[in-house]
Amino acid sequence: MKYYIIAGEASGDLHGSNLIKALRKEDAEANIRCWGGDLMEKAGGTLAMHYKELAFMGFLEVVVNLRKIFKNIAFCKDDIARFKPDVVLFIDFSGFNLRIAAWAKEQGYRTNYYISPQVWASREGRIHKIKASIDTMYVILPFEKQFYEEKHNFPVNFVGHPLLDAIESQTPVEAAEFRKEHGLDPHKMIIALLPGSRKQEVEKMLAVMLSVTPSFPEYQFVIAGAPSLDNSFYDRFLKNAQVYYVTNQTYALLSCAHAALVTSGTATLETALFKVPQVVCYKGSWVSYQIAKRIITLTYISLVNLIMDREVVVELIQDKLTTKALKEELNAILSGSKRETIIKDYEILEQKLGGAGASATAAKMIVASLKSTK
Repeated sequence: MKYYIIAGEASGDLHGSNLIKALRKEDAEANIRCWGGDLMEKAGGTLAMHYKELAFMGFLEVVVNLRKIFKNIAFCKDDIARFKPDVVLFIDFSGFNLRIAAWAKEQGYRTNYYISPQVWASREGRIHKIKASIDTMYVILPFEKQFYEEKHNFPVNFVGHPLLDAIESQTPVEAAEFRKEHGLDPHKMIIALLPGSRKQEVEKMLAVMLSVTPSFPEYQFVIAGAPSLDNSFYDRFLKNAQVYYVTNQTYALLSCAHAALVTSGTATLETALFKVPQVVCYKGSWVSYQIAKRIITLTYISLVNLIMDREVVVELIQDKLTTKALKEELNAILSGSKRETIIKDYEILEQKLGGAGASATAAKMIVASLKSTK
């Protein structure tokens, strides 16, 4: 059967790659065309568009790039029509995917969504578009099933979180070897810096993250480079002798880290699953933030706190993200009772996610549904 998958970010590329692997196990003749990245291509998908062409952060940035976005939408529709898939699979990336989903449904294509748009966080009215254009939804967060079924009368399938699969599949990393490979001091503990995957957010976040380094001379700070950005982009941030850089090795870095400063997003959950105490950071453009705070209805922005429904990790957002505040919160998680409490809460969090196997479960359901209608 033929599958068309659309992912628009680094995290979508990761989850999409694991879904592709699972689909190919369930369907030996699977023909998969996709929007994604290197991981999805390596897993066996034929790449129609790389997510590097799609990464626009914030409301202002989207407006500036509207012409390119509309051009990509037109190309995607034409590409799907030429490919004639048995199902179009959407992975998060709601601004783009919900537009394509509405069109695909009108054209008679089967539409599945794997990893729900965060309609529970903002613009809840999008639920009407989802109900109108999506045949089947596969959700990965435990509270999403209740949100869709009880609040909006839309049946969904909870399959567990694919990050558990991604982490479980990683080859264990020896800390000593990792330090040696990257020229790190074997006697200093590592503080991981995860500043995001889009150029605009990395530029904003790294400046404030690195501003705390003089206060922690006994640690070494290691930046997790985004695969969507060239290595040379990070050169300007590496002038400090305490600061190092790795690329495409975020999980290896987290497995060796003592603490982390993390830009809000999927990375907060990844950091938690590696049991690394963290401070969550976020700062957008003034315009983007003013718009966002008027439409986002959540008490928290990090997945860790959202899933636990309480503050497990501190979130420093916009004006609260200062060198002074970041220094204080980082110091608080390097040792002592707060650090111990966070790690214990991470154990509870992992149990809530329902165990590994999300990709395999979703793939079995998708293939079974297609076969039943053939």
